[in-house]
Amino acid sequence: MSEETPKPAKPDNAPAPPPGSAPKKRRWWLIITIAVVVLLIGVVLLHIAGRSKPAPPPPAVQISTVTAQEGDIGIYVEALGAVTPVATVTVPSQVSGQLTKVNFVEGQMVRGGDLLSEIDERPFEAQLASAEGQLERDQALLAEAQMDLTRYQAAYEQKAIPKQQLDDQLALVNQDVGTVKFDQGQVDNAKVQLGFCRITSPISGRVGLRLIDPGNIILSSSTSGIVVITQLQPITVIFSVAEDYLPAIQHQLGLGNHMSVQAFDRAEQTNLATGVVLALDNLIDSGTGTIRIKAVFPNEDNALFPNQFVNAKLLIDTLHNQTLIPSAVIQRNGQAAFVFVVKQDSTVEMRPITFGTTDGNTTAVTGAKPGEVLAADNFNRLQDKVKVTVRKPDETKKKSGE
Repeated sequence: MSEETPKPAKPDNAPAPPPGSAPKKRRWWLIITIAVVVLLIGVVLLHIAGRSKPAPPPPAVQISTVTAQEGDIGIYVEALGAVTPVATVTVPSQVSGQLTKVNFVEGQMVRGGDLLSEIDERPFEAQLASAEGQLERDQALLAEAQMDLTRYQAAYEQKAIPKQQLDDQLALVNQDVGTVKFDQGQVDNAKVQLGFCRITSPISGRVGLRLIDPGNIILSSSTSGIVVITQLQPITVIFSVAEDYLPAIQHQLGLGNHMSVQAFDRAEQTNLATGVVLALDNLIDSGTGTIRIKAVFPNEDNALFPNQFVNAKLLIDTLHNQTLIPSAVIQRNGQAAFVFVVKQDSTVEMRPITFGTTDGNTTAVTGAKPGEVLAADNFNRLQDKVKVTVRKPDETKKKSGE
């Protein structure tokens, strides 16, 4: 077992620590500790102060506005319709012959009675001359027979001829009278045939493409004709509506009201023409549950074309004193429809509404009042009580132009 090494003893002459050195070290450590604590307290206070400082308000949202109006709005029934001419005529030839002249240009407007084409008249002039010659011959024979009848009557009174001879002469006169009438009919028929050589338009309208060229032989039995003419002024549109609307339509017609119909283009952006209901069909289509309606349009600018498809809007009734707003300002969420109303303090209020009849870009609503200003854009940045600034009109125009 080893022995422990003895610690060296302090020499008696070692220097002693200076007086007061230990208290100085403790004092410095205390100062440093206090400084660190004060620093930590300051950091904590600054952090708390920063958190309690209110956040700056969000910038105002710039919007355009519209004003709710009071007015009337119509209740419409929309349907797809087809433009149908009042009259479509295939112009035929009533006599057979060579087509010598065509006096119309394809697609031009013509009036009833305008000369369209001509057929060679010479064969019909010859027939007329022959019939007139036969008529003159038989008229001369009739005149001769009438003179003989006059002489026979005088002779019979003097007992110079028998009664049978007088009767035979009277029968000959009657026969010649019939012959003259027949000849007159032949003359009249020849004149009619000659008149058919000049083909005129039976109606006013627009001619289509020419179906036969000059120089060809046209037959009176041909069904193709020379040209097809369609009447454009006035013109009609036929469309079908659900039978549910029939009582309201009959009520309006029964009161003598002229129910307005508007014809729009395929995109429903342009109003091509405005007319009135002309007639209802006499039965309901049991397969579709609809009834056909015919409306007539003046079509003075020829905006409606035969067989064109249009969107027909039939005015059923008109609601008065309604609050009207643009349909685009109405917003919807999962629960209801609403609008943003701009208040006097330049904030918006999210106002629930109930919308009713819509006519184009305008909707009748309840919940908003006439004269109230509504936000018209920037809906994704709007909330209840959000501050807004109204965009100036020139800025609105500039934005829409962009």
